[in-house]
Amino acid sequence: MTILFPTKDKGATTKPQTMVYAEPTQLVTDDMLREQLPDLGLNTAFVADILSAMLTHERCGRHLYRSVEGRTNNPVLQAKYREFGQETERHAEILEQLIAQMGANPNYVSPAARAVEGMDSKLVESTFMLSGSVYLMTAEMAMLDAVFLAESADHANWKALGAIAEQLPAGAMRDSVQAAVGEVEQQEDRHLEWASETKLKLVKLQAGSKTMTQMGAKMEQIVAGIKEWLRE
Repeated sequence: MTILFPTKDKGATTKPQTMVYAEPTQLVTDDMLREQLPDLGLNTAFVADILSAMLTHERCGRHLYRSVEGRTNNPVLQAKYREFGQETERHAEILEQLIAQMGANPNYVSPAARAVEGMDSKLVESTFMLSGSVYLMTAEMAMLDAVFLAESADHANWKALGAIAEQLPAGAMRDSVQAAVGEVEQQEDRHLEWASETKLKLVKLQAGSKTMTQMGAKMEQIVAGIKEWLRE
């Protein structure tokens, strides 16, 4: 089962830093990472840190999708958030398998991963700031913007992993990474394209509709007004 919350009892490890304490059994150094990973002809410690950050972003993305799926008032958006959330969990699983295949710990939390977690946590938090807002569409746009930003990073991450794969020596590891990128990158392209196009649609809808400027409009009227318009 995919682990979305790496913790000590699940074998999580990390690097100690100025504001991070790691117990001896959870402590990892660059030298230890180099010993764990095979000689791939690359900066293995850096690769381990980047993979950890990528995995953290996918894990946080799953939480984001669960959150917005449960709070959107539009069934079209809800169905898409559910679909993308399930695919995102699969992406996390794929990364876990790749890291384990390399001989490393999928629950290693790198300094880069901690930075990603901090940014992604704020992204989810931002979608709650307008909860209870009189204007429903403003809250919907905040959630969609969070998805767009998350998917933009996802898209860049998998493109970068594809570039790393090209630098790996021919063999099983390179084949596995390229197969993973081949499976996931098309979905990430679709996620980002949908988020971008849907954002544009909602902006045009609101900018050109007098109805949407009526702050007193009932929620069900607004939802009904955009449901069919957003349907693919």
